[in-house]
Amino acid sequence: MNTNTDWVYRVFEPHGSEGWRPYGDAERWHGAITASDSPEGARFAIGRIVADLMSEWERIGLHHAMHVRVFVWHVEEGDMEDADFIVEVRPRSDFDAA
Repeated sequence: MNTNTDWVYRVFEPHGSEGWRPYGDAERWHGAITASDSPEGARFAIGRIVADLMSEWERIGLHHAMHVRVFVWHVEEGDMEDADFIVEVRPRSDFDAA
């Protein structure tokens, strides 16, 4: 039986030796997406979050794109170490040498 669940997420940015801190507007980049209670549902939720990040960066200018980590938990948020999925996004600008 295909049931839905909440995939809770939070986006973080690097903060030097202190580790990670909430990215940008902490309320905007924190929430839950209801999707299938399966790995496919989690991938759907992660895809929506990354797509929202890309849209934001395109809107404000891609030079504002930055390294972030998206943490996703099943049902409720926990510690970073307990995340069910962690996706690291490291955008490259056209100015980066290959």
